[in-house]
Amino acid sequence: MFLNVQGADIHFTDTGEGTPTLFLHGIPDSGEVWENVTKVVSATCRCVVPDLPGFGKSSIPAGFDITLNSMADFIQGFITALGITEPVNLVVHDIGGPYGLAWAVRYPASVKRIVIMNTVFQPEYRWHRYGRICRTPLLGELMQLLTSQSGLARELRAGSGQIKPTREHIAATFGSFTASVRSMVLRLYRGLDPQLFATWNEDLRSLAARVPSLVMWGDCDPYIPSAFATRFGARQVRHFPECGHWLQVEIPDVVARDLMEFFSK
Repeated sequence: MFLNVQGADIHFTDTGEGTPTLFLHGIPDSGEVWENVTKVVSATCRCVVPDLPGFGKSSIPAGFDITLNSMADFIQGFITALGITEPVNLVVHDIGGPYGLAWAVRYPASVKRIVIMNTVFQPEYRWHRYGRICRTPLLGELMQLLTSQSGLARELRAGSGQIKPTREHIAATFGSFTASVRSMVLRLYRGLDPQLFATWNEDLRSLAARVPSLVMWGDCDPYIPSAFATRFGARQVRHFPECGHWLQVEIPDVVARDLMEFFSK
């Protein structure tokens, strides 16, 4: 399905009934990365999963700039276009974190619960090697141009823990890693300076102290150290020592079970 949000066609799936639950993906993924989680969670919740601007099948709003305010406004526009007026459960991963957490800070009354998985929202964070390359003019473009399926496979496997992504998952991810997606990846890394998170993270910690909040963290993540798991102000933090960056791919059944338990309280 598609919705027009800020003049852009945004692709999304909408399954199940119950409390609206918004799942936001990361790089280099699309909403499909949540499929094995939402097929379970949709038994008790309404699972809404968009392809973020420039990813998957979604286009980019005209004039869209990479700022936390723009990201928050986009998420609010998407929710409004869906006709959702009640508070939602928010589940974020990777670059979906800045989108969703900025929205939560701007629109706290619209948030029922928050689940955070391996993302960044702290000013003390420093970009990983892949991010630093992407932020470098010309070098970032060259890397994106030369990234092959085997190169992406190495990156996905290195970012995972004991359970590695399947060939099917790698092929699907590479198939959706188009030239326009690669360009959006560069825009995101270059637009998001961690120093911008300073006051936003303070407001998020305040919000996380007021609403039910859960961090689920794969400790073998080579991109974001596990020490960051405790820096969101969440009431609950669960570590998964055997997992890496993509919990929803590595242990989708466990993620779905834990989400359903958290949402039922």
